[in-house]
Amino acid sequence: MKLTHLLALSGSLLMTSTALADRIQQEPIKPIEPAVITEPEKVELGKKLFFDPRLSRSGFISCNSCHNLSMGGSDNLPTSIGHNWQEGPINSPTVLNSSMNVAQFWDGRAATLQEQAAGPIANPMEMAFTHTLAIDVLRSIPQYVADFEEIYGTPEIELDHVTDAIAAFEETLVTPNSRFDLWLKGDDKALTDDELAGYRRFKEIGCVACHNGAAAGGTSFQRMGVVEPYVTDNPAEGRYAVTGKDADRFSFKVPTLRNVELTYPYFHDGAYWTLEEAVDVMARLQLGQQLAQSDIDNITAFLKTLTGDQPDFNLPILPPSTNDTPRPVPFE
Repeated sequence: MKLTHLLALSGSLLMTSTALADRIQQEPIKPIEPAVITEPEKVELGKKLFFDPRLSRSGFISCNSCHNLSMGGSDNLPTSIGHNWQEGPINSPTVLNSSMNVAQFWDGRAATLQEQAAGPIANPMEMAFTHTLAIDVLRSIPQYVADFEEIYGTPEIELDHVTDAIAAFEETLVTPNSRFDLWLKGDDKALTDDELAGYRRFKEIGCVACHNGAAAGGTSFQRMGVVEPYVTDNPAEGRYAVTGKDADRFSFKVPTLRNVELTYPYFHDGAYWTLEEAVDVMARLQLGQQLAQSDIDNITAFLKTLTGDQPDFNLPILPPSTNDTPRPVPFE
């Protein structure tokens, strides 16, 4: 190949590379990168604990019950079902990409994934156990004792070890390679004209003020019902429950829009089952925009391009209980 051709090719590649970098830099939503696993043994232990229903009083409810990894990391119910078929107080947010959140839970009462992992175990409306009994279950199972000793250097299983391992597993639950990410990285054929039109409208009306970054949300708290009040029977008051400040009343963590087509029904009360309804409600209540049906359809089409690779792994084989393992109480 002649030198002039080589120079032309190299210049073309440089321009392409620069254009791609500019697209990623300029767009308010960034691509998700695959998880980098540096402690595989800890992640594997966390996976076992995430799926182990013996951490609940009934022996039936696990982390995966409300954050089902076959269903977008949620349970697709308005509010979750807890111990003794109790109705949960709020919609279960997805666990996918939750490591990118500014805090955990709708009201942000847990600062980290590790802190969040401890909450449901002892919540009487969720797993309804105690931390002491949950640890007793794990200490009664020799394989768990060996796993914890290998990873944490002590046979004495502590709650911090349990929640640290669960958090390590949850940090791997990211969803890269969505069609939108492929477009961000330069594949102009990854999105249709309608999807691109929806993304442009999404930006024009101001959705990106809250839904930005790699998770397209999850990094701020916003009042539900800025332009018009949000009417709901759900008693949750959002961030106010944590801070006690009147300004935080009905302020909730902005949910991620990643995989949003999988995580219906929507909002903290799970009141709306379709993306089209959710788009319309958010545009009116938060932005004062009455969208044409074509805009709603295009924005909905764009949102579906945010679905990425779902977690893909072998289900853990849980170690068996022993004669010393505390017995579950499934019916009370």
